[in-house]
Amino acid sequence: MSFRPESRRFIPSKKNAPGFSDAALRARTADAFQSGASLYDDVRPSYPSAVTNLIDSAHTVIDVGAGTGKLSADLLSAERTVFAVDPSADMLAVLKQRHPEVFTWRATAEATAVKDHSVDAYVSAQTWHWVDTRAASAEADRVVVPGGKLMLCWNTLDVSHPWVLRYSRISHSGDVHREGFYPEVHPPWILAEELRLRWYQEATITDLIALAKTRSYWLRASETTRSKVESNLQWYLYERLGFEDDDVIPLPYRTDAFVYERV
Repeated sequence: MSFRPESRRFIPSKKNAPGFSDAALRARTADAFQSGASLYDDVRPSYPSAVTNLIDSAHTVIDVGAGTGKLSADLLSAERTVFAVDPSADMLAVLKQRHPEVFTWRATAEATAVKDHSVDAYVSAQTWHWVDTRAASAEADRVVVPGGKLMLCWNTLDVSHPWVLRYSRISHSGDVHREGFYPEVHPPWILAEELRLRWYQEATITDLIALAKTRSYWLRASETTRSKVESNLQWYLYERLGFEDDDVIPLPYRTDAFVYERV
C-alpha cells in the first residue's frame, strides 16, 4: 500500500445541518432513501456504545427515522422495548428482517402514531436534519413521559483529515455537519448532556465507493451523474492516493450526540 495523504489546507464545514431552500425540497431529498436499504445497512457504521449509554435508564424507546436499525439494534436489551418508525418501507423491511424483536411501522418524526406519554425516550439518529424540527420537537413532547428524554445523534465523516474532506466532496456527502455544531431543537426541550467522539471504522476501498452510493445525492442522481461520481472516486482513491483493492484503512468518523430534557 502506498498511501499519500492529501496536504491541502483543511477548510471545515460551516453547516449545522444540510441546507434546503424550502420544506418541499427537504422532503424530496429525504425521499431518496425509499430505495437502497441493503447497501446502506452493509456499509453505514453503527454507533459507539457511549451513545446508547446516554439513555440507559429508558425502558421503552422509539427510534424515529430508524432506517435499517443501526441504532435500534444497539438499543435492544432484555429490559427494554424498542419501537422503530421510518417513512421508507425498504429501510424497515431490512430492519425487520435483521432485528425481528423491534416493533416497526411506517411513520414520520412529526407524526409517530404512538400514544401520548407512552415512551421513556424519543431518539433520532442521522435523521433530524431531514425533519421539520419544530413539529418533531412538539411530537417528542407529546409521546415522551414526564421526566423522559429526547436524544439526537449523528455519525459524520471526520473531514479534519484532508483526504477525507476531498473524498466527502467527490461523493457529495452533504450531511457533514460542522465540528461543534448544535442541532435546532425547540421548547420545551433544553440541552442536558452532549457527547463528542472521534473514532475509526475499518473499510476497504470497495467500501468507500459503496458508501458514496448510500448518499441522497447518488440515490437521486441520473446514471450519467453516478458514472461521473464513481469515476472520480476511482481516480482519487486508486491513482491519486495509491490505494489497492485489498487495502483495509481506518476511515475517520466523528459522533455527536445530544440529550434533551424538558424545561
